[in-house]
Amino acid sequence: MVRKLIGIGPGLGGLRRIESHAVAAVALAFTVLSLIGETVTDDLRWAVVMAGIGLLVHRGAAAETRPSAHRLLADRREFEETPLQHRLRTAQEVWVFAPSGANMLSSPHCDALRRYVLNREYGAVHVVVLDPNATETVARTAHWFSDSLDFSSRKFTQSLDAVIGRLEAMARWPHRGEFSYRLLDHNPGFSLVAIDPAKRTGTLIVEFHAVHNESSAARMHLTLTRSISAHWYSYWMDQFQHIWRNAAEPAPSTGIDRRPSE
Repeated sequence: MVRKLIGIGPGLGGLRRIESHAVAAVALAFTVLSLIGETVTDDLRWAVVMAGIGLLVHRGAAAETRPSAHRLLADRREFEETPLQHRLRTAQEVWVFAPSGANMLSSPHCDALRRYVLNREYGAVHVVVLDPNATETVARTAHWFSDSLDFSSRKFTQSLDAVIGRLEAMARWPHRGEFSYRLLDHNPGFSLVAIDPAKRTGTLIVEFHAVHNESSAARMHLTLTRSISAHWYSYWMDQFQHIWRNAAEPAPSTGIDRRPSE
């Protein structure tokens, strides 16, 4: 019993499970009083019992609301249940970084960005992909992606060229919101999509490329919100902002050196 009382101290010092310690301490005190005399009334005993039951219910409900691993971690099959186009319907700001952006910046997704985000007066879309003229980076990334997939459906350089052409077209589209894209000369090894990142209800999706996957759809991604982890949410926001600051604006001309080989 003494050891249990001593064990309460460190938890209280760290402000952890304070409600559990409080109820446990009261229950222990009432137990001792009950053993040494009739000083504890039935009403008080029932009050302690109900407090304990309430605590158990509260902790059980809190445990159910905590995000489990399978809700945080997934592969791209998650988007079959909640398509990205649906997430964009109410979005006001979207950030994208990906080496080629072929999946995020597909024709249906770009059309959703045009119809929803860019059609709002304060809508904003910021995109970063690899610079096609960063020859060594593109070659290494293409080789890495080709070797890391058992079933590759397209060449990296062709995907990057197609996306660059799509971004150039999007920059010319008439829209009420703000659209801009930049080019990065190195590959940090992940992709990132942020939907309304500055809002309390924002979402960040980080995909890790890894060294081996059955297909690009099998890559693991992490979905973060502020309620899940304010620290890591801010961390990945800063990652994109760092990428954006270090990426270059595209040249005014469209004379990009497009290489057909890997």
